[in-house]
Amino acid sequence: MTATTAARGTMPLAGHLREARRRGVRAAVSLLIGVIVGFALSDQILDVLREPVEQLALSREASLNYDTVTGAFDLQLKIALFSGVILSSPIWLRELFAYVTPGLTRREKKYVVGFSAAAAPLFAAGCAFGFLIFPRMVSVLTAFSSDQDSTILNASYYVDFVMKVVLATGIAFVLPVFLVMLNYIGIVSAAKLRGSWRVIVVVITLFSALVTPAADVLSMFLVALPMSVLFGAALVITTLHDRRASRNEESTPCSA
Repeated sequence: MTATTAARGTMPLAGHLREARRRGVRAAVSLLIGVIVGFALSDQILDVLREPVEQLALSREASLNYDTVTGAFDLQLKIALFSGVILSSPIWLRELFAYVTPGLTRREKKYVVGFSAAAAPLFAAGCAFGFLIFPRMVSVLTAFSSDQDSTILNASYYVDFVMKVVLATGIAFVLPVFLVMLNYIGIVSAAKLRGSWRVIVVVITLFSALVTPAADVLSMFLVALPMSVLFGAALVITTLHDRRASRNEESTPCSA
């Protein structure tokens, strides 16, 4: 048994369940607070989401449509839920990082704090990036219809589309941080990441194609570029870490 393994120890199943419950409650409370704030701001958020439709209405008849009596209220709840996920992300990301690395040494706990601090702004940046590109997606997709046609969008479906793009880009921006964390705790090596770079490029391309209109190559490129840069940065960081760890092992005298 290595020193690191001994330092970490083991946690029984009951301990894992208690840990999951404790961190789950914290994440749920932060999410609830975020949902309440999101509900209070739902009108302002909907104004932002409606802007591409209003721009479209300058050239043709276009509007958001509620197809049920409770449609407007349901939409506010949906916006509140999505907003709550984004607003509470610093808390639930911290709890997630802490839970997936149980039995940490003191040094590794510092890593978790650092990765959590990096993940939250990256998730926010990804969500902001999603908000920036979604108007272009709406413009491209609605441009397939004739100017003589009316564009009446189902409000619930429209908000689902926008929020999924926003959350998807937010999550995509955080994934490189997970790779670096897995490398620092010894699960994934930089050599393995380098050997999988073709697979990573394919995954990035497929993801970019899924969250952008098929006919809009520029939007696809705008999504793929920052993701590729982030994965490249993760590869550089993991390579430097593995080299430093290797030098430390070589300089440490072997015990009898």
